[in-house]
Amino acid sequence: MFGQIAAANALSDVYAMGGTPKTVLNIVGYPVKKLGPDILSEILRGASDKVVESGAVTIGGHSIDDQEPKFGLSVTGIVHPERIWKNVGAQPGDLLVLTKPIGVGIMTTGIKREAVTVEQEKIVTDVMVSLNKMAAEPLHQFSPHAVTDVTGFGLLGHGSEMATGSNVTLEISLSAVPILEGTLELAKQGVVPGGSKSNHKWLENDVHYEDISLEEQLILCDSITSGGLLVALPEEEARQYVTALHEAGLEVATIIGRVTEKKEKLIYVNR
Repeated sequence: MFGQIAAANALSDVYAMGGTPKTVLNIVGYPVKKLGPDILSEILRGASDKVVESGAVTIGGHSIDDQEPKFGLSVTGIVHPERIWKNVGAQPGDLLVLTKPIGVGIMTTGIKREAVTVEQEKIVTDVMVSLNKMAAEPLHQFSPHAVTDVTGFGLLGHGSEMATGSNVTLEISLSAVPILEGTLELAKQGVVPGGSKSNHKWLENDVHYEDISLEEQLILCDSITSGGLLVALPEEEARQYVTALHEAGLEVATIIGRVTEKKEKLIYVNR
């Protein structure tokens, strides 16, 4: 699963730009004398499964002996130069679509602290190993103005980048945002990774929260591994895109807000 998650996360950037992954290099730091070759073999097998699912090919890699296991992929893809999706260009009137639930960082921290159920662990793992290929391929039928994947900076962090680069403001409805079950309870217990807290601090002057608790704010800023796509689309296309995703099996995908003319803050979050 570690290898699958790493691969899905690495492939995501190509999908978020409208590209098709073609070749992959494995990048490995691993204490082979300490952990042995079998675990590394399983990591590489997991990654290979996801690369095959993407349609790309693993053509080699680089490895070094390290004190703790580290694994990633260098992915090369192709895209028509006039059809590259950028994380800027959102326009007033666009709707915002999110294709995966958030709360991954908090839930995985809960796994480390043995504070989640077996079922919750499986759900969050399934979210992380799911390729954004499922969300990206139907999007080619439409004309997105801005696309980004939601990863380390969290939903609001990557949203703020989109708003800044597009010279607009985003309005997000908390009740519309898909959140992994159990995330709020963990946040109330203080099970929140440092990266999510840093994101929240970094955004404190750029986001206006209307009646949103601190725990809910942290969830919206949660640092995610292998999250979904955040897409700004014209209103009618956004609704058609969500319908297409639901028909493809991505039932969690939903409209979470809209783009407006630039206001005092980059993002406004309401209930």
